[in-house]
Amino acid sequence: MKRLFLLLCVVSSMPLCVNAQEIEKTGNAESIEKTDKAENAEKEERPSFGRRLTKYVSVPKFGGYFIGKYAYSNQDGMHNGEGFSQRFIRLYVDGTILNDFKYRIQVQFNNFSPHMKDYFVEWSHWKEFSIKVGQFKRAFTFENPYNPWNVGAGDYSQVVHKLAGIGDRNGEAATVGGRDQGIQFQGDLVPSKDGDFRYIHYQVQMMNGQGINASDQNRRKDFLGTIQVQPIKDLYIGVFGWTGNYVSNGVTVDRKRWAVGAQYEHNDWSARAEYVRSKGHKISDYDSTTGTFNGSDTADGWYATIGVPCTKWLKIYAKYDCYRDEATFGSSRTIYSLIPNFQLHKNFLLQLQFNHVNDRKASDHNYQELWGELYVRF
Repeated sequence: MKRLFLLLCVVSSMPLCVNAQEIEKTGNAESIEKTDKAENAEKEERPSFGRRLTKYVSVPKFGGYFIGKYAYSNQDGMHNGEGFSQRFIRLYVDGTILNDFKYRIQVQFNNFSPHMKDYFVEWSHWKEFSIKVGQFKRAFTFENPYNPWNVGAGDYSQVVHKLAGIGDRNGEAATVGGRDQGIQFQGDLVPSKDGDFRYIHYQVQMMNGQGINASDQNRRKDFLGTIQVQPIKDLYIGVFGWTGNYVSNGVTVDRKRWAVGAQYEHNDWSARAEYVRSKGHKISDYDSTTGTFNGSDTADGWYATIGVPCTKWLKIYAKYDCYRDEATFGSSRTIYSLIPNFQLHKNFLLQLQFNHVNDRKASDHNYQELWGELYVRF
C-alpha cells in the first residue's frame, strides 16, 4: 500500500504540458545522440526524453504549435493572393517505455479538420542500430525531415514538395507531409577520435508507398535509403535513393528517385543544397481510353539556402529554388527568396518572406509574392 500511495503521488504531480523548445529540435537524420548545437532536423521524427515517472517509464511530454499565414501575390488572376489563413495546428505526445522504446503520437488540424500525422515506436538500444515501426517521415532528402520551425523559409523547397512526398507530383495528397507507413532501420557508425560525433549515418526503410493513414494497394513496397558522411562535425554529405510506386483509382505509377546534397549547421549558421531527380508518371497522365500515359515521366529540381545570424533575435535566410516538372528549362519554376526570421521569444517566431518567381509555364512568367507567418508553440 505504501508503494501504491507513492506512485499515486507521482502521477498526480505529472505536468500536463511542457515547454516545446526542446521538442522541436532534433539531430540530423533522426540521430538521438546529437548535441544541442547539431540538432536541426524535425523533432516530429524523434521523441524527446523527459524525466522519469518510474524507473522504466518517462513522464509523457505534451506539446503543440500552430502557424498562421498571410500571403500577397501580384500574379495575374491570383486576386492579390490568399490573404490570411491557418497553415496548420499540431498537438503531440512522446516519451519512453522500458528505457529503450521511444514513442510519438501527433495529430494535425487543417481548417479544424484533424488527421493523424505520426504514430510510431522505436527501439534504440544501440547507436549503431535501431528499429522504428509506424507512420513517420520518409528518409529522402535532407530537408524533408526538418520541422517547419527550422526550415528557415515559409515553406519547404519545391523539389522537396514534389519529389519527397510532401505534395507529390504523382498525385499523392498534400496532407501526406512527406510521410508513409512502414519500418525503418538506422544507425550511426565510426565514432570520431574524441567521440564527439560519428562519421557515417544510414537509414533504410520499407514503406507501403500510399502515404499516411492509407493501406497498401498492391502489396508492393517502397524502398528508401540514405548514406550520410560527416567528414567534419556538423557538415553532412548525403546520397538518397527511392524505388516504389503509387496507386490511385486502379492506376499505378512508378517512383524511381535519387538525390544528392549537403548541409551544415553550426553556431546558428545554416547552409544546405540538394539536387533531386525522378522517373515516373503522374496519375493525371493516364489516358483511360488508350490505356497509356501522356506527358513527361521525368522531373528534377534543386535548391540552395543559407541562413546568417545577425543578432540573438534576427536571422536572415536567402534561397534559390528551382523545380522542373518535365526536367526541361521550359517547364521550370524558379523562386528567389529573402527571408528575415525574428525570434522574439523561444516559442514565438515572426517570419517575413519576399519571393520573386519566374514560372516558364505560367502566362504571367514573372511575379512577386510577400508572405508573413506567425509561429507559436507551447
